[in-house]
Amino acid sequence: MPNIRYDGQDYAVQPRETVLDCLLRNNVAISYLCKAGSCQSCLVKGSDGTVPEFAQRGLKDTLRTQSYFLACSCVPKGDLTVAPAGNDQRTPALITRLESLNDTVLRVRLRAEAPFGYFAGQYVSLFRDDGLARSYSLASLPDESELELHVRRIPGGAMSEWLHRTAQTGTRLWLQCPAGNCFYLPGDVGQPLLLAGTGTGLAPLYGIVRDALRQGHTGPVWLFQGALTRSGLYLTGELAELERTWPNFHYVRSVPQHGDQAGEAEAGTLDDCILRRFPSLAGWKGYVCGDPQLVNSLRKKLFLAGMGSKAIYADAFLSSVR
Repeated sequence: MPNIRYDGQDYAVQPRETVLDCLLRNNVAISYLCKAGSCQSCLVKGSDGTVPEFAQRGLKDTLRTQSYFLACSCVPKGDLTVAPAGNDQRTPALITRLESLNDTVLRVRLRAEAPFGYFAGQYVSLFRDDGLARSYSLASLPDESELELHVRRIPGGAMSEWLHRTAQTGTRLWLQCPAGNCFYLPGDVGQPLLLAGTGTGLAPLYGIVRDALRQGHTGPVWLFQGALTRSGLYLTGELAELERTWPNFHYVRSVPQHGDQAGEAEAGTLDDCILRRFPSLAGWKGYVCGDPQLVNSLRKKLFLAGMGSKAIYADAFLSSVR
């Protein structure tokens, strides 16, 4: 069986076991979240061995060249020495503002202490000094002076509870590896765009909408925001103002009725609100973010309504309380 050397200790890898699972089985402290090769929180660097190509999928060429890989995707074929990603792959940032957007969502603004390039709508891994990491989508635009994250408070969530209850302006954090393919690319500026999300799935969509409009997108841009109750909606004022400013932007919020009046929001599920308005979506481009079950269901329904599978960009949000 292959051996993993990590922090001066050797660990035997069981058949078909990933580097991450091996280290966790041996109670080694290592950052991770999704365990699916998406968030890139478990980025590590290999040496004295061969890194399987599959474990480097989705990484930048510069990272692959330096033998960085994702521990959750690596089933080693032979002995391998592994080291955590160093500060050379992380950018320090200071919290500049903490603002409640509703009862459960906190707007976190950060100022990176070094250039930090990204596309609006991508997500970053956020690290504390003790190594605790979580991934959050970027609601800000690349040319803005501060980065903006929307953090939902998860009861018992190590990072979210800390940000909501303990973190302060001036607290230093670390940012790593903007990732994700859910962002606006200039092309057919007249193509209709549909964006849909629930909860903090709004964060990347808020960035994508503003980025598309800023870059001169002239086609109709429809943003559908869903929540279980009216109190779950947020940024409604900012989005309504955006709708007044841009004639081609349209904002729809929805909540299931559940015997309650929807108020300014439409009564109904997110997919119902979309499909009764647009039963055919041929030629559209779509962005879907939020709860994994919603993302998977809505992707299928958009496809069945005529939207091409390659025209649907989606990021499902995963939660962790460890």
